[in-house]
Parts: sequence; structure tokens; C-alpha cells
Amino acid sequence: MLSKAQIKLIKSLEQKKFRKETGLFVAEGGKTVGDLVDCGMPCELIIATKEWLACHSLSCSTAITEVSAEDMKRASFLRTPQGVLALFRYPNTECDDSHPAKSLCLALDGIQDPGNMGTIIRIADWFGIEHIYCSNGCVDAYSPKTIQATMGAIGRVKIYYTHLPSLIAGLKGKAPVYGTFLDGEDIYKCNLQEYGLIVMGNEGNGISKECEELISEKLLIPNYPAGRATSESLNVSTATAIICSEFRRRSR
Repeated sequence: MLSKAQIKLIKSLEQKKFRKETGLFVAEGGKTVGDLVDCGMPCELIIATKEWLACHSLSCSTAITEVSAEDMKRASFLRTPQGVLALFRYPNTECDDSHPAKSLCLALDGIQDPGNMGTIIRIADWFGIEHIYCSNGCVDAYSPKTIQATMGAIGRVKIYYTHLPSLIAGLKGKAPVYGTFLDGEDIYKCNLQEYGLIVMGNEGNGISKECEELISEKLLIPNYPAGRATSESLNVSTATAIICSEFRRRSR
């Protein structure tokens, strides 16, 4: 049975200030919860319905609390609860800027939409990109909507929050820094390294001027055919997928 205090705690985690105060975030659904457990993410609470437990199992040291479908509905952030919900402890998000000089990493400059953030994390996981550097103005990667969109990928991708211009400036002479621009070089024709930092900008405003001035390699995803009237821009998560795919294709 789920207590009123537990439900209140879970619901409070929709807000960033309470996630920060408690150091906890919410994950829902068997795939997401199972992946985070398998990745060793510290788990504080798991609740599941009798129906879910009858068909599924989790290899976790945390005891699973059986709850009614009604209690699950009261606790869940989903319109249609998926039968299992867990509270995990926040990982350390302090910046370690050594990785972009050694491997291919992403940097997100002012991403605001939780769905875009979650999808980008999932894309990074698919393409073996293990480190994402977020500007301090980005949406919280551990909000319920973002966690849901990652489908468990956030357990395999390390997220950092930092002052991006300082991070980029520190890479000068150590690693290339890429960014997407309408006046950039065609990504399918330019040279791409197997390591460095790929900067993706805000949904509406793109990459900030402060970061743009520090980017060494400007890239363009061309539309087809050239000169045809087309959409103004690509969704940032779609653009991220195209860019990551081309980098990895070159390394095969």
C-alpha cells in the first residue's frame, strides 16, 4: 500500500526544486525502470501493481511495494500508467571536461523541450555517445517527461551541466568543436574527426552568439534539391540524429 506521504513525495518530483532538494527523480514503465536498475542507478523506491508483477520481474536489491491500480494512477505522471514506477537518486552532474578531447560528445545550448532533450539522450545512446554537456539554461534532464522520452538511455549516457562557452574555450587546440549553421559547410562533403564536441542549439534561436564565436567547424545539413523552397529548419532532435549518424558512418 502506498501512503499519502509517499504519493505526495512522488508528485512533488514533477518540480525541479523538489528534485534538487530530495536528490530524487521518477522513472515509469518496465523498460525505463529495468534499464536504470540494470545500469546500477541507485534506487530508493519501486512500486508496482499486482497485475504487472504477475508478468514481470526486476533484478534489484530494492524491495518492490505492491500497490493497487488506483494508487498507481494517483502516483503516476502518465495518462495511462504502465504498472511500475520507481524513484532513483540523482547521479553527479558536475562537469568533467576531459571527454570531448578524447571521444565524440554532444553539447546542448539552451534546449527547452523535455521531449527533445529525452530524444537527444536516446539518440546519443544509440550512436555510442556517452557524454552530453548541457548549458545551465537547458531543461532538466531528470524531469519526468524527459526521463520518459529517454526510454532508459539516461542510465547509459552521462549528463553534465556547465557554462558551455568556458567548456568550448578550454578545448581550443585540443579537439574540434562542431556546430550546425545555415552558412556552414555541407556535412556530407567536409572532413569530420572521430572525436570532439558537437554543439546543438536552442529550438527557436539556435546556437548562442557566445558559443558560436568559439566553434571551429560550422556544419550544414543541406536540404534537397538545392534551391527548393522548404521548411525553415529541422527539429533539433532530428538534426542531432542526422549529424551523429554521419559522424559514425565516417568511422565505419
